[in-house]
Amino acid sequence: MGVLAVDGITWNVVVGIAEPITDALISFDEREVDVPTISMFYGVIVSMYFMDNRRHHLAHIHVRYQSDEAVVAIDDGRILEGSLPPGKMRLVQAWIEIHRDEPLADGQLAVSGQQPFKIEPLR
Repeated sequence: MGVLAVDGITWNVVVGIAEPITDALISFDEREVDVPTISMFYGVIVSMYFMDNRRHHLAHIHVRYQSDEAVVAIDDGRILEGSLPPGKMRLVQAWIEIHRDEPLADGQLAVSGQQPFKIEPLR
């Protein structure tokens, strides 16, 4: 099984049969494509998928903490999909508030297939 992204749509490929992945959240462990991690702090991993602009139609980040995953809007820090423990969500929102321009710029790079830059973690 493999994962292929074409024109912003992610596909599962199993023995020559391709089907679109419809789940908004794809387990990081199941993806065989490079998912750039742009920051890590207090056990929280912040990533951006390449060419990921069709589903949510706004700038967002993918966040993982242990077995929890969420898609979080950069403009206002709200959860678009998934969930995080409340304390970790507050840390993510604080990180967004401090670094808002940087993930927005990284989002433009990732949507065009370019490698986003690393962003300083919370300290």
